[in-house]
Amino acid sequence: MIDATLRAQATAWRDQDPDVATAAALDDLLARADAGDGAALAELTSAFAGPLEFGTAGLRGPLGAGPARMNRVVVSQAAAGLAAHLLSLGMAGGRVIVGYDARYNSEVFARDTAQILAGAGLFPLLCSRPLPTPVVAFGIRHFDCVAGVVVTASHNPPLDNGYKVYLGDGSQIVPPTDSQIAARIADVASRPLADIARSEDYPLVGDELVDAYVARAASLVPVEAPRDVTWVYTAMHGVGAAVVDQVVAASGFGEPHRVAAQIQPDPAFPTVPFPNPEEPGAIDLALALAREVDADIAIANDPDADRCAAAAVVDGRWRMLSGDELGALLADDLLRRGVRGTYACSVVSSTLLASMAAAHGQPFASTLTGFKWIGRVPGLAFGYEEAIGYCTDAAAVPDKDGITTLVRLLVLVAGLKASGETVAHRLDTIARTYGVHLTSQLAFRVADLTLIAAAMARVRATPPAQLAGEAVAATDLASGSPELPATDGMLFTGESVRVVVRPSGTEPKLKCYLQVRLGVPESQNLVAAREHAAQLMEQARADMTEALGL
Repeated sequence: MIDATLRAQATAWRDQDPDVATAAALDDLLARADAGDGAALAELTSAFAGPLEFGTAGLRGPLGAGPARMNRVVVSQAAAGLAAHLLSLGMAGGRVIVGYDARYNSEVFARDTAQILAGAGLFPLLCSRPLPTPVVAFGIRHFDCVAGVVVTASHNPPLDNGYKVYLGDGSQIVPPTDSQIAARIADVASRPLADIARSEDYPLVGDELVDAYVARAASLVPVEAPRDVTWVYTAMHGVGAAVVDQVVAASGFGEPHRVAAQIQPDPAFPTVPFPNPEEPGAIDLALALAREVDADIAIANDPDADRCAAAAVVDGRWRMLSGDELGALLADDLLRRGVRGTYACSVVSSTLLASMAAAHGQPFASTLTGFKWIGRVPGLAFGYEEAIGYCTDAAAVPDKDGITTLVRLLVLVAGLKASGETVAHRLDTIARTYGVHLTSQLAFRVADLTLIAAAMARVRATPPAQLAGEAVAATDLASGSPELPATDGMLFTGESVRVVVRPSGTEPKLKCYLQVRLGVPESQNLVAAREHAAQLMEQARADMTEALGL
């Protein structure tokens, strides 16, 4: 039986929904719920349980009708709220670039956004076609914008979408801007959707933006750098391939061997259950092709191409490099080239980068998770987080950029190849120089978010005194420190073991980021050191699973 309040909410929503498809889907849910369909009633209840929360990641969620879903009503309210916020800062007439990926409804949501921004007295620049997120982020500074919007759900499941907001400096929003915009959105949502003014008086941007980005990305390749590299590329059914092709051609590298089944944009993501290069099986096609062509490296972008993953032959077999391994390789290459500035990574990433920067006399910064924090580090030369996000050109894009990362990686691998080395050789050299830094992750996906809160409360109340057989000290990150703002997380540190526990900011998950660090004396076999680290890691994983009670 549908509650009268829920029925009234759903009916009111349907009557203002400009999308015929979601309005019809809502009518179907109502009819099935009335007929006793429990699943339909559960979905209806969930869709109207509350508004989709606008935070530092903007909006992200499943498509569908209702305030807790991504749809034209929610996006229109978000656009109007953003416009009101910008106007309150005296930015009337300011440029706002609006981009989108190739997911379901992305173009529609972007067009709604441009119309509403124009109707509010701002000057939107709507991208004329689906583009990678970093290209749109580049456009913020290139076009001297006061803000930017990208409609994308990045690597989320196929039926999700999202709404990412950038500030005029090219960085993602952070508190208190997120709560200020959220308050404006709530105010808009309290009034009829028809009250939101719209205008189609705005220009489209395309080739000029892409050409400028391509030129900038190509400029990152040293003139004298070797360019002989055999490589495989997959766009993971996303929007990266066309721009990658242009950047690679402008940089002087040869074309990749492309994973044909994944190279064109397809919102259904037919070859992968989750379009995330980190997910098991996602890069299997790329690995198979790499073996076939005897590649030096295999590279994957996620669907909006802001992240980059790589695979190489390590220990005699093809495998994906961890985010921390790729971060260390990129940083090592830049440091050996003499690139000066601050090297930064998130608190959940490996501590290796701090040691590398110190050895080269460069400053290091640890930040909260997310490029909204990493991209703001003053004087940033290189920043990364373990979730395969890398910033290698902060002056142009102070955010993760999977395309310029790809270019930097080609430079690195071609240079190694020219000197008779491989990625595996370089990883060994780094380990011998700075010690073995083995990282791993535990992730607990839940249907009930209260389980995450309960687990965090449990680990705060009774923190483990030992992990992998060694004593650890507990630090509550919610207290904040001179180095880090307060955040919901716990840090456990021992002589060789380090663990950070935190709720995910974008998914219903509790995540544990584990590291084992061991020095490697000259007399010790590197293989033995890594095997010992792996044993300690398994113990630490088991101990943290028990401590969390999940």
